[in-house]
Amino acid sequence: MTISSCGIDFGTSNSTIAVALDGNISLVPVEETYVTIPSAIFFRHTDNKPFYGRMAVDLFLNRHEGRFMRSLKRVLGTSLMKQGTLVNGAPMNFSLIIAAFLRHIKDKADAWAGHSIDSVVMGRPVHFVDNDPAADAQAQNELKAIAQRIGFTHIEFQFEPIAAAFAHEVRISGEKLAIVADLGGGTSDFTVIRLSNQFIHKPDRSSDILANTGVRIGGNDFDKALSLAAIMPELGYRSTYGPKRLEVPLKPYHDLAEWSKVNFLYTPKMLMQTRQLMHESHDKKRYKRLVDVLEHETGHLLLAGAEETKIALSSEAEHLASFDFIDTDFVIPIKQTLFNEAIQDDVDKITASARQCLQDAGVQPAVIDLVILTGGSTEVRSIQSEFKRLFPNAAIADQNKLSSVGLGLGYDSQYKFGQRGQTVTTR
Repeated sequence: MTISSCGIDFGTSNSTIAVALDGNISLVPVEETYVTIPSAIFFRHTDNKPFYGRMAVDLFLNRHEGRFMRSLKRVLGTSLMKQGTLVNGAPMNFSLIIAAFLRHIKDKADAWAGHSIDSVVMGRPVHFVDNDPAADAQAQNELKAIAQRIGFTHIEFQFEPIAAAFAHEVRISGEKLAIVADLGGGTSDFTVIRLSNQFIHKPDRSSDILANTGVRIGGNDFDKALSLAAIMPELGYRSTYGPKRLEVPLKPYHDLAEWSKVNFLYTPKMLMQTRQLMHESHDKKRYKRLVDVLEHETGHLLLAGAEETKIALSSEAEHLASFDFIDTDFVIPIKQTLFNEAIQDDVDKITASARQCLQDAGVQPAVIDLVILTGGSTEVRSIQSEFKRLFPNAAIADQNKLSSVGLGLGYDSQYKFGQRGQTVTTR
């Protein structure tokens, strides 16, 4: 007989699933040999067939016809969940879209385990929605309903930074006071927690968790800030039009700079309005680029360029961002200093959330032994510098940035379910 359960990290940018099988915790390959998968879906235009992860991204970037979506997690708890969207002209509910993506991940885990797994710990940010407890509870309930829809019968939740701590705890000798900084695509979450490999099998860890905080800011917000600061001005952002020299509407630019809103711009009304303003624009060369992006529905390519630039600037002083799908030889040189300035407000809010976590825990930064960095946004240089400055006495642990939450959720599923995990005949 075998006992199994799993943990799912449904991330804004990337997702993972880890299976606890007879006491062994393993991340499951979810796309070829990769244990992480971009949280992306591409619905093919001809038949609405869904493709996931890297394949979805590749199909979109190679200009196949269809509907591409990312950052679906950010829709949870918002009015968009009920509103839905059009997918290749057909209305579709976001709960069905998210369910399709998560079912794809579950199918990979079921095939890997050799049976259908019905017990899961779902990761969740400390706050799905900032300063709105009702929307936050709604988001968790929506995710629970989706988990039930795809075949899970035993469903628990765990804060993502706590899960990351569990993943690192197995390698810790002695007892350490740690702060976990989980900076993903959509949220930045913090936990102050006592860790020890002697605590691993404790059924109740509530006394070890000293505080949790979080803010709805992450890598997608860095993409947006960078796009508005360096890219959108080259598409006429904040230019003027008409005899009164009015500023062009800003909403299309802000929506083009946000993964979860790009697709809502591709409407006949929006295209008509931008074409009309084109005739009165005082910067026709740049403003025409906006019209071209809307006409050819290439907003995601713009954001992909912003994301690529953000990643490059973690190691480069300047990056030449190419947007030749708009104009031949259209390249924007973007300096790391400009990026740092663009995201400074977001970095300040993230740091304030970390400080609040320390305050809530009743500890000073100097007594933190270990800083656990997880999530792709911890690669940003200004983030790393800020945390090294804030915790000068702490060791930094940053292994498996993109998979530690999923692995920790797998451990937590073993803690939470134990013998309640599914029991089936061994393969």
